[in-house]
Amino acid sequence: MSYQKAEEALRKADIRITRIRREILAVLYELGHPVSHGDISSEEQLRNFDRVTLYRNLNLLLEKGLVHGVLGTDGSWRYCAHPKDVEGCPGRHPHFLCMECGRMFCLPDQAIPFVEVPSDFEVAGKQFVIYGRCAECRNKGKDTEK
Repeated sequence: MSYQKAEEALRKADIRITRIRREILAVLYELGHPVSHGDISSEEQLRNFDRVTLYRNLNLLLEKGLVHGVLGTDGSWRYCAHPKDVEGCPGRHPHFLCMECGRMFCLPDQAIPFVEVPSDFEVAGKQFVIYGRCAECRNKGKDTEK
């Protein structure tokens, strides 16, 4: 299922369909949340590709808007894509970053607060990240309190 969505997204973006591009998108669709380059490259179907090839193709998918990057508090990028991106969502949904375990989650599409940018600025991108503790980490804390 995710391979079909990946191929459809590549076709709509007028990008040549290659195995690695299809695999990257399929992995991101299947995982459904932002992951690091290391997480992507450790997936079984991508282990045989070298790091440079993976980075190059990931960057192309970023440039074409099929994948979006979210910067974590540790300074590393995490990447995600959603089937909805096929329909034109360029990653404008908000994200939640757990400051305890470092996992990042996509939040449901919702209105993101509007920020007026001075007219002499050129916006290159936007991201909206909410920081806190995920339910799993909060529950771990409750277990130790008992």
